[in-house]
Order: sequence, then structure tokens, then C-alpha cells
Amino acid sequence: MANGLGDELGNHSLCEIADLIAAGGVSAVETLQATFDRIDARDPVHHAFVWQDRDGAMARAKWLDAARASGETLGPLHGVPLAHKDMYYRAGRVSGCGSQIRRNDVATTTATVLERLDGAGAIDLGGLAMVEFAMGPHGFNAHLPRALNPWGQDRVPCGSSSGSGVAVASRMVYGSLGSDTGGSIRCPAAANGLVGCLPTNALVSRRGSMAMSWSLDCVGPLTRTVRDAARMLKAIAGPDSNDVSAVGVPIPNYEGALERPLGGVRIGIPDGYFNEELDPAVTAALAASLDVFRSAGAIVVPVKIPGSVALSSSLHPLVMKAEGAANHRPWKQTRADEYSEEVGKRLEAGYFILATDYINALQYRAFALQDILENVFSQVDVLHTPVLPIPTPTLEQTAYSNGPAYLKMVVSLTRNTRPINFLGLPALSVTCGYTPDGMPTSYQLVGRPFSEQLLFQLGHRYQQETRWHLVRPKDLHVGGMAN
Repeated sequence: MANGLGDELGNHSLCEIADLIAAGGVSAVETLQATFDRIDARDPVHHAFVWQDRDGAMARAKWLDAARASGETLGPLHGVPLAHKDMYYRAGRVSGCGSQIRRNDVATTTATVLERLDGAGAIDLGGLAMVEFAMGPHGFNAHLPRALNPWGQDRVPCGSSSGSGVAVASRMVYGSLGSDTGGSIRCPAAANGLVGCLPTNALVSRRGSMAMSWSLDCVGPLTRTVRDAARMLKAIAGPDSNDVSAVGVPIPNYEGALERPLGGVRIGIPDGYFNEELDPAVTAALAASLDVFRSAGAIVVPVKIPGSVALSSSLHPLVMKAEGAANHRPWKQTRADEYSEEVGKRLEAGYFILATDYINALQYRAFALQDILENVFSQVDVLHTPVLPIPTPTLEQTAYSNGPAYLKMVVSLTRNTRPINFLGLPALSVTCGYTPDGMPTSYQLVGRPFSEQLLFQLGHRYQQETRWHLVRPKDLHVGGMAN
């Protein structure tokens, strides 16, 4: 099937395959078997999966087909095979979190987001590679085979949701949950030519997911299309009685609003911070994407970026490292030798942060958010910025070292994403072209809190006017599956 139905079904987006299953054009069992065939052909090279539960997934597919045959109401993701970053717990199952420490720990609870995807009819077939404890933007994990970017096996997939980006880009699954503390959804989405959605902080419950930085962590989807991301976010967002940090705001029908016209929508071009230190090829791709929005009726407005954004970017690592060190202190005291060298050192850096500095940084977040709302979002509806300011780095460039070039590269990867987490704002990463080396590059749309609907509307219109999201990665010839 690898050269036939498997490849054909793999070219469908998440929404297309869900709608095809709902219409009876293909069964959940056929879709899942075709998914297994693609995984068998591609994962031996790309190393996206950490584990798979094929028997459990097939049993669920058969049950879903029986439910459809009996006339039961179908969920919006009925029969769709998904796999997620290996940090979402399911009772009775191991989620290793990319670590040696958690490799044998069996969960006693199930993550709210997994329960909600189950309720929407999705099939959870496996856990995907991630950076150890989600601590690293390049995607490397010393404990796992290296996940390889399907756009170029010599390039990083970015992290920490590395396996999510690789699995969705290589058409092994139709969508995936990642997590984003400083760019770990948007950066893999950009490096792998995908859509990555960072929801407003606390829009999605984090119950049952691995904590990295309690005040910065966000859960969101990586998909091939904006419509797919809208459907997945609708399924997982909303209040949770078991998670007091999840906000209780109404969740709109994101997908239903995608076709609204863009006339009068104000898109801000940043003057300051986000437009600094950019590679010329990234600058050119972003400028071309703005032309598409202008043609669709949006108004493009230059907007001065306040200094609070740069300070937010500087304070973000302080908060993240302090909270990470607190989370890991018991293990660092008793199992320090089970951490990789890089992650162990990053955690230890958190022990040298003063409590007063950490508290002051948390206090500053409210001021910084108010500052950008008053001085940016009073003039524009969304902000249009790069995701990665540079072309996707090579594996060689990201080989671990203590040198200044390595540190500069790591900091650069999340330069444009981490202040958005600090501010708690929503953002959407969308592919808008390629750098001269053939790697995808992306813009991110940043909005006011809870403006995901507008971000989806803009991103969807862009994809309707362009074809970047339809291009297949060049490495999909692996295993006989030609472009």
C-alpha cells in the first residue's frame, strides 16, 4: 500500500481525511493501516516516533467504524490518526518526556487534552520524539536517535517538539500536539514547513502534561493547514475543572469563521526588535507575504515596538530556568547522572537566579503586556513578525559545545518567539516561502489575548491565496514514496 492508498491518503490534510471518513469514502481502519505503511517507510530514516501502540490504535479504529455504521454522532476528528509529543500522560502508559528518568514511569492519570481528542474521535497511535524534558530549541536529544528534518536531513527539526514537526511534515500523521514555552511549537513548525499554533496562555488545560515552566508552558497543535489547526484547537481548548489555571472563556467556532473577509483588518509591520538581525532571504519572504494580505484587503501599518518587548525577551529565560530548576530539584539531587550534559547544565543555571529577580520578572509581565496592548494593539489588530530570523541551521552548526557561536545560534532560534510566551499572547506560525538553501521559512501572526479566531482567519486566507502548504518535503522519496 505504501505506493498506493497509503501515499494517496497521506496527502490529505487532517480536515480532509476526517471529512472523507465521515462521508464513508474511506474507513478508519483503512486510514490507520495506510498510516502504518507510511510510518514503516519513513520513520526508520526520520526517527519521529519513540513508541507506537498499533494494537490499541487498530482496536479503536474498528470501534470507530462500528460506531459510524450504527449511526452514532461523529466527532470532528472521527478516525483521524494522530501522535503527540511524548509528554502527555495516559493512565497505564509510559510517557518518557525524552528522558532517562521517566523512561519506566507509568502514568496514573490521563491528560485533559488527550481525553478531549478522544472525545472528538481521534486515534492516538504513539509518542513522538522531543528534547529531553523540553529543554532545547534545536531538537537534539542525546537519549534518542536524532529526528531528521524531511526538508533536509542535514538540518535541525528545531525543538523541543521535534518529533511532532517531523511526523506531520513527513505525512506520517495528520496532526500532533506539541508544547510551547519559548517557541517549541512555532519553531518546529517553521523549520518543517507547517502551521504551529501557540494559544493564549491558559486557553488550553495543561493537566496531565509534563511541566517545564509552569507560568510559560502552553499546549497547542502542529498541522499542515490553518483549518486543521483551528479544528484541533477547538477540540482541546476551554476550561477544565481539574486545572485551576485553565481560563473559563467561551471557545468560538474557529473553523466556521475562516472565510470572513479581511477588509479593514490592520496588520502591523514591526519597527524595532522583530525586524532586527534578519537574514535577507527571510526579510524577502515576509515582504512577499504582506503583499498577499494587502491584495486580500488587509491594511498593512508600520508600528513601533516598545522597549518592553526586548526586556521581555531577556527576562523570559530567567523565569523559565528558575521554574525548571524548581521542578527538577528532587531529581537533580538524587539522579543527576541520568540527565544529558546539556540539559543538566541548563537546569543548574536556574539555581543561581535570585528569588527577588524571579519575582520581579513575574511582576514585570503585567506591565509589559499592558505596554504592548496600549502601544501596539491600539494601532493594529495583529502583528506580523518572522519566526526564525535565520535559515534553518545545519546539524553541524548545532552540535553541542560551550562556544559563543553555539550560544548565539541557540538564542537566535527563539529570539522572536520567546517574548510572545512571556507576554502570554497567541501566535500562529505559517510557512511563507523558502530560503535559497531550499528550507521553509515562516511568519508568525501575533494577536491580543484570545484573538485566535482572527489569527486563523488571516492564516487561512493566506493559504487560500498561496500554495506553500501544498508542497511536499523533498525527502518523501524515502522508502519508495516519491513526490
